[in-house]
Amino acid sequence: MNPKKILIIGGAGYIGSHVTLEFCNHNYDVVVFDNLSTGHKSNIDNRAEFIKGSILNLSEIDDVFNKVKPTTVIHLSALKAAGESMINPMKYSEANIIGSINVLNMMVKHNVKNIIFSSTAAVYGVPQYLPINELHPLNPVNYYGFTKKSIEDYIQWYAKLKGIHYSILRYFNAAGYDVNGKIIGLEKEPQNLLPIVMEVIMGERSHLNIFGNDYNTMDGTCERDYIHVSDLATAHYLSYRKLINNNENFLLNLATGEKYSVLEVVNGCESFLGEKVNYKFTDRRLGDPDLLYSDSNLAFEKIGWKPQFSDLKTILTSMYNVYKKNRN
Repeated sequence: MNPKKILIIGGAGYIGSHVTLEFCNHNYDVVVFDNLSTGHKSNIDNRAEFIKGSILNLSEIDDVFNKVKPTTVIHLSALKAAGESMINPMKYSEANIIGSINVLNMMVKHNVKNIIFSSTAAVYGVPQYLPINELHPLNPVNYYGFTKKSIEDYIQWYAKLKGIHYSILRYFNAAGYDVNGKIIGLEKEPQNLLPIVMEVIMGERSHLNIFGNDYNTMDGTCERDYIHVSDLATAHYLSYRKLINNNENFLLNLATGEKYSVLEVVNGCESFLGEKVNYKFTDRRLGDPDLLYSDSNLAFEKIGWKPQFSDLKTILTSMYNVYKKNRN
């Protein structure tokens, strides 16, 4: 078994393609398994092998484990639209929970002992204190967050019962693109603030809807902790090194401890990009907390991780450059 053989499930997606690039840059033998429902084949680094398939198809996933014989699985495959998850929980149960159980069962069948799992700050729900740390109670307020919490539980049980070693990474708000422009395929049907802002700048939307301007924040709009996707990718690599060298299970928040309001993001587009963003205030969304941010103290302590690209200027300019390339 090749100790540097990595199976990245969901490696053609927005975050997954950056993780794939990171491991290829460290000369790992990477295989991407993805159904391309939200990802782009063109985003996969050409040093990685690509196998198309779904974690909901037991035959396809069994075949890929047989062929690849990975030592580690990085599992990023999931649906992630919180609003949609409240309308169609069946779809999220199947894609997120059942798909992940299939992955875990195949790991047991093929004696693969290491998993790095892409989780989310949505497992915490409304903050009981700030900054949120890894000891914060888990109380998701949308079904998407519930599915991720459930998968975390399954992984921890499989660790106890089947000797699987895990790193669970809870992302805050992923943003930005590779600063060297090596990944340019855009997210399909984005629902997060920053891609929507870019679509407004590119003229694909008439304006940005800002949900509420009466929050208890400095300017009345929600404040969030944004983490550059390349910093997330680095965290996966450092987690992998810790996992295989120590056989130690751990769970980390990936965030900066900094927070930006919606209006700060809008104003940053004018300051850093020279672009105005048309916006309108509309009603609050159910479940949106005023503030949501974390720190990365435990991630630094455990794996030596510190964000390098997560300032607002770098996030916005890296996204803007990719969106412009796609519109030319």
